[in-house]
Amino acid sequence: MPIVTGFRFHQEHLGPADNLAAPAPEDYLGLLRGLAGHDPAGNPQRTWKGTGFNMIWRPNFNNTSGSSRHFLQLNMTAETLSFTDISGDTGIANRGLLQDDIFLGGLAYLQTINDSFDNSGQHFEPGVFNNVPATSNPLEPVTVVRMGSIPHGTTINMQGEAFTVPTPIIGPSSITPFRIGSVDDGATDLVPFPEEDLSVALDSRTDLARVAGLTQTHLANPNLFLTDALAGQTITNTVVITLTSDSLAPGAVPDAGGGIDNIAFLVGKGTPPTGGPNAVAPKVTCVFWIEEGFDSSGQPLLQLQYTQRVILDFGGLSWPHVTVATLRPI
Repeated sequence: MPIVTGFRFHQEHLGPADNLAAPAPEDYLGLLRGLAGHDPAGNPQRTWKGTGFNMIWRPNFNNTSGSSRHFLQLNMTAETLSFTDISGDTGIANRGLLQDDIFLGGLAYLQTINDSFDNSGQHFEPGVFNNVPATSNPLEPVTVVRMGSIPHGTTINMQGEAFTVPTPIIGPSSITPFRIGSVDDGATDLVPFPEEDLSVALDSRTDLARVAGLTQTHLANPNLFLTDALAGQTITNTVVITLTSDSLAPGAVPDAGGGIDNIAFLVGKGTPPTGGPNAVAPKVTCVFWIEEGFDSSGQPLLQLQYTQRVILDFGGLSWPHVTVATLRPI
């Protein structure tokens, strides 16, 4: 399901002093180009499809989903992620007051995720990826942006960097909740729950018959689904796109902007246990890998992988919500 539009930006370039048209850069999308490709000429579009895994801890009011105040939802997923280049021949103009104008590359995107067991719709997200040139005021390097709208009542503005490496390096991603305010490093102030142990039968977790093939090690670290998909492949070039909503994190690039907004139901009022959030999202991070190389049969390979980690705060804890997928262009 691609973004069906022929819209392309065409906005005037003015020179910093002489009002002459500025020369266009080689490619407004920069390292994001691989998400959309070059076809068709003038309005490139690319749709990726594949499979993945999603886990989310969610609140459980009045024990409607089992006997705990929380529920661990698990989904094997089928995903479609479509991109359309909307940069046009001029890029997207941002007019400057403290420095010269800048022109962004833009990709409209649409993400849909269904449960593989019954094909039920689980996620729908329209948005835009941007490539942002370096700026002098504020002093920031070239960055990339993802802005998305989530129907549950959250909008995200994530910013980061894109760079190239030969092969992807995919670290672990913990699903264990931790104390609100603690560092999210998979080790500090963890509060494990029995739902994380697949050997224990519980009514506060998805029926394991719906996630056939899920192992204990893959639940503890969902990023193993990504490294499994790489087995037998030879990756020769990788574009890495790192994004976070938290520009105040140590070493974050850029060190300004970004953030998340949530509707009133999610944010809540007052303090626990009678008040506070139903489930507010304070932070989201993700990494995309655009991979080129050869598959296990030696055929040319183009592949998109990602891992995304949303933190949901409720009940005094920060609960990880992790989604991963491996996609191929269609």
